[in-house]
Amino acid sequence: MERRKLIIDTDCGSDDAIAIAMALNDERYEILMFSTVSGNVRARQACYNLLTTLKLCDTYYPPVYEGSNEMLKRDFVGAEDTHGKDGMGDLGLVDYSLKITEGNGIDMILQTLKENEAGSIDIIALGPLTNIALAIRKDPETMRKARRVVSMAVTFKAGGNVTDYAEFNVWQDAEAFKEVIDFGFRNLMFVAWDASLGEAAFKADEIEKLRNSSALGEFCVDSNICLLELNRARFHEDILDLADPAAMCAALYPECIEECENYHLDVDLSETERYGFVEIDYDHQKNEGPSAFICSKLKADVYKRYLYYHLKAE
Repeated sequence: MERRKLIIDTDCGSDDAIAIAMALNDERYEILMFSTVSGNVRARQACYNLLTTLKLCDTYYPPVYEGSNEMLKRDFVGAEDTHGKDGMGDLGLVDYSLKITEGNGIDMILQTLKENEAGSIDIIALGPLTNIALAIRKDPETMRKARRVVSMAVTFKAGGNVTDYAEFNVWQDAEAFKEVIDFGFRNLMFVAWDASLGEAAFKADEIEKLRNSSALGEFCVDSNICLLELNRARFHEDILDLADPAAMCAALYPECIEECENYHLDVDLSETERYGFVEIDYDHQKNEGPSAFICSKLKADVYKRYLYYHLKAE
């Protein structure tokens, strides 16, 4: 069977690493390249985190290109409280001797799309959409060659996870989010933070199952130590809400999706506390304006089986 081609754009922090490991171990897909973007950490740090993940997975080694270091308009903030200063829990797990591939991530997204047939590549974005927006600005016709774009972004009804209103990837660069939804990709899906909550979140016994499964499983859990500590204060128990793995599973294994609908969207760009708030037309009252699919809920058992299987935990 011909493998479906992927471009993965990532601000590689600890949960991105799990999502990427899943994709590397799914033999139905071929990752053609990675581009990094500032989000959880700066784009250069994301490269080293990603290269460390590739080394630990030891499957195959797509090129890793550094993309945008800055957001379109706002200053970079980062997610030190969630992922640590290095994005991987500050445990000394990152191998800084690994080599980043020469080339600009945005240019290489465009070149890779140009070199392949239209409709043959899916783009999966795990961080802010800065690189995708910049690629659209630079060569919109080439970006239309993507078969679909899947992005971990937005909250559906869970409230914000960085402010009361906004999901982190949108909030970090809402201007980029706006340009992407306005562009009119033929198939655009956002996997909401909600999809990683509730029954889809990993409880203490499930976390230990993964950690004890292999060196890769141990790395996946240990690198998320900051998120685990944050959640102990937030949820009063050991729990991991793994947003990027949820998005990756929805992208690669749609059988895990329980709720997904098309909605008209807009995003608040005002210089207020509502910056990054995504306005969703829940009742389908709008007849015009940008729209995208939002996956808001996964079949938790199907998702977790997929994750365990592709991380060699069962």
